[in-house]
Amino acid sequence: MAAVQSSSIPPSNVEYGGDEISALVLDPGYSSTRAGFAGEDVPKSVIPSFYGITSGSPSEQKYLFGDSSIHSALSHHEIHNPMSRDGTVEDWDTATKLWDYAITSRLTSGKQTNPTNNGLNDDNETKAELDADMDGVGEEEKMLEDNPLLMTETGWNTGKQREKSIEVAMESWGVPAFWLGRSGVLAAFAGGKASALVIDVGSANTSITPVHDGLILKKGVMRSPLAGNFVSQQLRLLFSTAQPPIPLTPHYLISSKTPVDAGAPPQATYKTFKPPRPDSFRRLEEERVLTEFKESVVQVWQGPGRLSSGAQGTTNEEVVKSWPGRPFEMPDGWNQVFGAERFRAAEGMFDVKMALSDASNPPPSPAQALPALVQASLSGVDVDIRPLLLSNVIVTGGTSLLYGFTDRLNSELTSMFPGPRVRLNAAGNTAERRFGAWIGGSVLASLGSFHQMWISKKEYEEHGANIVEKRCK
Repeated sequence: MAAVQSSSIPPSNVEYGGDEISALVLDPGYSSTRAGFAGEDVPKSVIPSFYGITSGSPSEQKYLFGDSSIHSALSHHEIHNPMSRDGTVEDWDTATKLWDYAITSRLTSGKQTNPTNNGLNDDNETKAELDADMDGVGEEEKMLEDNPLLMTETGWNTGKQREKSIEVAMESWGVPAFWLGRSGVLAAFAGGKASALVIDVGSANTSITPVHDGLILKKGVMRSPLAGNFVSQQLRLLFSTAQPPIPLTPHYLISSKTPVDAGAPPQATYKTFKPPRPDSFRRLEEERVLTEFKESVVQVWQGPGRLSSGAQGTTNEEVVKSWPGRPFEMPDGWNQVFGAERFRAAEGMFDVKMALSDASNPPPSPAQALPALVQASLSGVDVDIRPLLLSNVIVTGGTSLLYGFTDRLNSELTSMFPGPRVRLNAAGNTAERRFGAWIGGSVLASLGSFHQMWISKKEYEEHGANIVEKRCK
């Protein structure tokens, strides 16, 4: 898991974050950022990674973090994300402010408080100071100087990014100890496995990470953009090409609505904003509607075979047309019962031939499909450990919660690898599936045997940021 420490005298338990002090676990992602105390079941702080920035000169601009702030139509603000679509940090200054907010809004406070409160039971005056407007957050005192920090990272994170992570933790936050954990390894630990093939289907990326004895096998790490955002884009294309087109009007534009029959034009009263809200804000609000649609309507063809295949001269797509549909009502009152089309949105993740495309959304390549990713990942590892990995497949990530996803994945893997025993481990609990890497970090950082693994402040000062490359494998 980690190399032997270079320092000859190990620091005390307090310096390493012993039982006396709770370590923090931070799991940043493209869609959301999760933070909480080690040893707890789920993160107490889960906020969007998207943030708002108000218009005006640089000195007048304000940053807005948290659900209630970025989704408010009252202020005129653009929506941005400090993370790139590959899951790595693009804007470190804003990412640091965002993570500050994720930790201080729910877990700690700038003021010294009773540690039994963990910042959750402060009086109203203290809570008022934790407004989502985070101006000047960098000037606050170092609020994590008593809490060791375990932070997650992608399996393809660069050395420069890794060094920047420990610099932020040590220099900006003053943490006494730090550890950087690969999200694939931590998700495997959350599933109780030291060796596993971790399939993480998130918002911006689907990744395959082979883990052996607690270490990632870098040659086998694969990723693809066919994930939650891809399904959302498929829904946009599905709605726009329907006859007649399906309206996608976000909640904030609706003043009132009148019930209408299925498929009938909406009868709603719409709000107007002057000046109009930015396109980035509308797209964020449309994404909320699409998320509701994915959670309640979208379904994955469970197999066997694919949606486009079938037997006796008929396709599976024809078969599902006879199945009961699923109703959905848009914010403006438009409603419909969705039949076979609800299977099309996610089918492109497994069969790129079924993916919808247009001029601005080219079709994905066959290598980006999930079965091809798994095949490529296993081809990059030693043939002797492939059966071990296939018998310990960990499924995690919010998009893996799509109805029928794990059944289809099991069907695809079984047909691809008929010899070895394929066994999927997918947590039935929604929180455990969404927060797999965070939960693994929570378990790891709370173990007594892990205390000697922390990179201490002293070691950082002696060896510099490069120590994270040597210690956090």
